[in-house]
Parts: sequence; structure tokens; C-alpha cells
Amino acid sequence: MTNKTAELAGDLLARHRAMWASGDYPAVATQVIAALGPTLVDAIGIRAGEYVLDIASGSGNASIPAARKGADVVASDLTPELFEAGRQLAAEEHVQLSWREADAESLPFGDKSFDVVMSCVGVMFAPHHQESADELIRVCRTGGRVGLINWTPAGFIGRMFATMKPYAPTPAPGAQPPPLWGDEEHLRTLFADRVDQLSLARRTLEVDRFESGGEFRDFFKSTYGPTIAVYRNISGDPDATASLDQALADLADDALDDGVMKWEYLLATGIVR
Repeated sequence: MTNKTAELAGDLLARHRAMWASGDYPAVATQVIAALGPTLVDAIGIRAGEYVLDIASGSGNASIPAARKGADVVASDLTPELFEAGRQLAAEEHVQLSWREADAESLPFGDKSFDVVMSCVGVMFAPHHQESADELIRVCRTGGRVGLINWTPAGFIGRMFATMKPYAPTPAPGAQPPPLWGDEEHLRTLFADRVDQLSLARRTLEVDRFESGGEFRDFFKSTYGPTIAVYRNISGDPDATASLDQALADLADDALDDGVMKWEYLLATGIVR
């Protein structure tokens, strides 16, 4: 890697870390998508005594439920600013786990270190998908299990990213859209022939946190890093800001049905060869 390439990579990491440190992602994790972590842990079948890595763990949406099962859990994330909220949640539940700053594309763990490697709407946001998938497989032992929950391109969050795209900063060279991780063929390509018994199931998360599209928009504008970053990109353009405000509110209003939104995700589990 040349000095220039290394500088660009470091800048991209810094921007991603700052994005997720902005706002209040733990509020999203606890108030909106709390059910996803336990769903993933149950789907993988995590047991007491297993050594588990949660990649892009955030504040522990899946890590803490895994620790409740009695597993030895390492919660890793590029943004350690999220760990304090996770530590508080873990303390309230009287569970113990380790917290480790880590880049999903270059994990600081040895080959075949873990019995289970998982990620709950986390690793999908690392910009280079193949590098992240390779690392995920590398640190899981042969015969160990992998499990992922990723938002799908056609689901609500995938449509939200498509809605924000015209207003977003230009992606870094080689960066791929996060919801691609929720496409079955893309995931099969990332894993290639390295995962046996790969199970891919589309499911929906029922979200009853918002009474209107405007309430959803305002919550995500203040808490969700990617949305905050898009609004910052157009902060000097009041017409673009008003246009995005309306587009996000309309998107959410269309998705609301008697106060409930259904957000599609892809649940993937398998065994490392």
C-alpha cells in the first residue's frame, strides 16, 4: 500500500468512525431495533462457554443477548464511543463481555479464533464488502458458525438509503452500498464456497416506535449516523434539505400501517468449512 493509498484509507476510516459517533445510535438500537439482536443469537444457537465475536457491534444489540446465554463475547466496533452505552446496558443486565475497537476490514484477531462470528446490521456498513467477508470467515474456526442480519435493498431501510443517495456525499472509490449485504446472491458471492449449510431467510421487523413519517424522519435526523451525514452534506442548501425532509417523511408515511412499519432484513447463518 502506497503512502497515498494508506492516507486515503485512514481518512475513510476516520469519516466512518465520526459518522457513527454522531447522533445517538444506542437510542436506535434500544428503541427501534432491539428485537434483532436476540433474534440473531437464537438463530445461531449460541451456547454457554462458546467464544463469540460480534463485528460492528455498536452498543451491543447482539453481544449482550449472547452474553446472557453464557457465551464468552467480544464486542468489536470501529467506533468505541458506542461502548459506554453498551457497558451500562450490560451492567444493568448483570452480564460481562469484552469491548474491543476493531476495523471490520482488518480485524485484530488470529485465524480461527472464535466458535461463532456474527454481526447484526453492522458489518454491512463497512465500505469494502469482500474484505469484510474475508475477515469474518478468517477469524472463525473450521466448523464454527457465522450469523448475520442485514437490511435488504428492497426493504424499508434499503429504500431509505436509496432515497438519501441523491443528497449524500460522493462515495469513496470502491465503496459499496450497505444494503447489498441483504441480497442473497451478493452474500453467496462474498462467502463463495467457504460456508456450508448456508441458510438465507427474509424476515421483517415490526417497528411501532413512530406515529407519523415526520416523527420517523426527525428521530433519524438526530440519532442515525448515515442520515446525519447526508443532512450535513446539504446543510448549505435549504431547498435540498426541504426536499429530503419531505421524501423521508413520505417514505415512512407510506410504510406505516396502523402505527406499525415492517422493515425487511435477511437472516443468514452457516458453518465455516
